[in-house]
Amino acid sequence: MTLLYIVLATFAGGLLSVLVAASLTVGVLTRLVKSLVSLSAGILLGTSLLNVLPEAFESQTAQPQTLFAVLLAGLLFFWLLEKVELYRHVHHHEGDGHHHHHHFDAEQAGRGGLTVLVGDSIHNFCDGAIIAAAFLADTRLGFATALAIVAHEIPQEVGDYIVLLNAGLSRAKALLFNAISGMASVVGGVLGYFLIGSFEGVLPYLLVLASSSFIYISVADLLPQLQQRLAWRETLAQVAWLAVGLGAAFTVSMMLHGAH
Repeated sequence: MTLLYIVLATFAGGLLSVLVAASLTVGVLTRLVKSLVSLSAGILLGTSLLNVLPEAFESQTAQPQTLFAVLLAGLLFFWLLEKVELYRHVHHHEGDGHHHHHHFDAEQAGRGGLTVLVGDSIHNFCDGAIIAAAFLADTRLGFATALAIVAHEIPQEVGDYIVLLNAGLSRAKALLFNAISGMASVVGGVLGYFLIGSFEGVLPYLLVLASSSFIYISVADLLPQLQQRLAWRETLAQVAWLAVGLGAAFTVSMMLHGAH
């Protein structure tokens, strides 16, 4: 059953993002992404700090100092990956300075969208492995982690879809690229299940690595986008969506640790 959960959870993010992108216009998508970025930041930060990290530190085999060292190494690792453009986060919306900037998007998409495809595939593969590690640690933690990743995956994939469209690709080809990169998550989840399952002792370290990914995405990518000067109503909307995300993670935390 655990493997089935992993496959379904990893498949859900890619499928939902493609369905959302296919069913809405670019104008609606840009407004949707604007709200989802705030929601994602809350869910990712809350899940990492309230659910995944506590689960890792409850391990009897791993030393706290070692786990903190892994957290630090993970943050630096994901920074380096993004620096070489192999771990990209794209969230286009009105006012971000990039939306409808065709030259920028063409440069980001690379030849035929290859840069987007490779970067997203690596990102999604890592997400799949993270989901597998969480399910192997605790089924409930797996669902919480999958929810956090799906919440981030939808604005991520929609942002990439907008980049590909602005680079001159057709809707069909842009959706195909999104679907292909989304399947990397399933591959990462299945491989993670078989590889991680044989080495239970590494689970706490993998959970900390997952947390470093969530924290890095939130602090380096999502929260800076929310720092723009906006009208008070838009600011309140950002805070509200952020609070909803944190509230969802807190509720899951109560369910997880209340049952222990």
